[in-house]
Amino acid sequence: MKPASLITPVLLLIAATAFAQGPDGRPQGPRPRPEAGRPPVPPDREDWLGYEIAESGDTVFLDELPAAKVYARLPRQKGREWRKYYRLVHNFSKTYPYALVARRLVEETDSTIAAEKMNRRERERFIEEKQKELFDAFEKPLRGLTVSQGALLMKLIDRECGKTSYNIIRGYKNGMAAGFWQGIAKIFGTDLKKPYDPEGADKATEELVVLWEKGEFEGLYFSLFWKYPPIVEIPSKYR
Repeated sequence: MKPASLITPVLLLIAATAFAQGPDGRPQGPRPRPEAGRPPVPPDREDWLGYEIAESGDTVFLDELPAAKVYARLPRQKGREWRKYYRLVHNFSKTYPYALVARRLVEETDSTIAAEKMNRRERERFIEEKQKELFDAFEKPLRGLTVSQGALLMKLIDRECGKTSYNIIRGYKNGMAAGFWQGIAKIFGTDLKKPYDPEGADKATEELVVLWEKGEFEGLYFSLFWKYPPIVEIPSKYR
């Protein structure tokens, strides 16, 4: 079953090459042969490679490469708890990018409302326009989420925004709207009022957030599933 009815509250929350061109972007002719040594990279052209001139006269370009990461393939584990963990890791990979978008949008929306000192009517119009914009951008991918993924996304939004989904909807819309969507959420087995609990029920999720922030989540996912996490397409405007 797809949580189509959860899409509205979620959307409310989520409410050339250097050597061929010169600095001015025009084609550049052959460069004069450099003298021996290792000249510094021009400060305004960080995309240039440094180089050294070998005794033979050959030019050796130099660059620093990031460390290669090698992930082990862990044997598949069995049992109810492992199946639950596998599902959590997969669902997290599909939803956390949206929670990060939600945090950014909530911050931008609050900042815009405060900076422009909107009255109630202006505020409502602004939120309606933002909601329509988000529907156009995110409706299709969010319809692909499962019920459990939708519930996890609600928790992660709470974690990133510092307030429950219920309070965000009530703040941007009104108590009646928040109550309505709370009722819909209950039908799908989730609770918009339930806060994120990093030390209790959501401890395993919090550990995944920490790994994500350290850049280690991809390694965990590969070790468990023997493939890289699915790519969550986020429009460039919202990254």
